[in-house]
Amino acid sequence: MDTRLNALGQPVGPPLPEWRAVARPPREAIEGARCRVVPIDPARHADDLHEAFGRDSEGRNFTYLGAGPFATRAEFDSWMNGACLGEDPMFHAIIDRRLDKAIGVAAYMRIDPANGVIEVGHINFSPLLQRSVIATEAIFLMLHRAFDELGYRRFEWKCDALNAPSRRAAARFGFVYEGLFRQAVVYRGRSRDTAWFSIIDREWPGIRSAYEVWLSPQNFDAQGKQKVALSTLMARLRGDGG
Repeated sequence: MDTRLNALGQPVGPPLPEWRAVARPPREAIEGARCRVVPIDPARHADDLHEAFGRDSEGRNFTYLGAGPFATRAEFDSWMNGACLGEDPMFHAIIDRRLDKAIGVAAYMRIDPANGVIEVGHINFSPLLQRSVIATEAIFLMLHRAFDELGYRRFEWKCDALNAPSRRAAARFGFVYEGLFRQAVVYRGRSRDTAWFSIIDREWPGIRSAYEVWLSPQNFDAQGKQKVALSTLMARLRGDGG
């Protein structure tokens, strides 16, 4: 961090004379080539999401989430109407353009316009979405809105420290591991240590370029197989591989 000395000779952070509070995310769709990320509307998305989440027959996706799995459709609808319609967290459905169906959710949360900080959370990628190009594009679109459209300074990703897939995803998506908050949360009757990750604004241009290279049609062969992995592109940015 760039530090300065104040008039008393004490170290302080760099000045931000031009900084102004940013806007909250609008309730508008974010359009991508393969998907759309849109504020959740139970009337439009509940059927699709209930079916998509039902493909996770063992309920593995819900192990590290605060709600679910849902034994009945009524429980699912109650959750959607009770938890997914607020301003923070602001839940979004991820729509597969080809299928024209909602196949996952993610939310903007802990939205702090005064400090330019925002988090993505409540991520539930159904089996239709997991390990797909759409999953990556959806995260890219949410990052793009926060940094490029709204001017946020910091974008956070947090997860249960034992959630290895989430930690791997954070690294692949370009987030930097910042540390462990011990015994940070009690949920599902158990204790959670929380792993913190972030991307900050000065890192974003390089990370954005890595996403754009990875998402370009030229990065996929005729069978849809990637030529260069996103993790490789992120490693190149960090200077530790590739």
